[in-house]
Amino acid sequence: MSSEQTPDPAAAEEAEPRPARVTAAAAIAALEGLALVVGGAWMLVEGLTGHPDDRTSAVTGGVTLLVLALLPLLAARGLIRLRGWSRGPAVITQIMALPVAYNMAGADSFAVPAGVVLGVAALTALYLLINPETTLALGIRGPGNAGKRP
Repeated sequence: MSSEQTPDPAAAEEAEPRPARVTAAAAIAALEGLALVVGGAWMLVEGLTGHPDDRTSAVTGGVTLLVLALLPLLAARGLIRLRGWSRGPAVITQIMALPVAYNMAGADSFAVPAGVVLGVAALTALYLLINPETTLALGIRGPGNAGKRP
């Protein structure tokens, strides 16, 4: 084993374990990002190989979903690594998901259960992200505490 692969015992003691709330929020964000990737890829493939009513709209929609997938995926990666900046994109993702969930839940199709699941996931993730334990784990200080050490 090289010295690069040998874990430093002092660093292991200093590193605190990631709270389960942060891990759960990261998992929800990652699942939402993956769902956007799957939806975007499906729209893009259907737009290019199928017979959509408007090929340009189908391709544009697919590419848009693929680009939008970057936000929750990057936020999930940052949350797993306990980066303070990651909470903002994760919260934005959940806020953007709520109107989508509302519209899906109001549809007359198979989208109703998907909308309910998305809404519950977004609300759960928001709760996890604004929890004081998450804020502390990410090293986020409140207003007026910028110069103070945690």
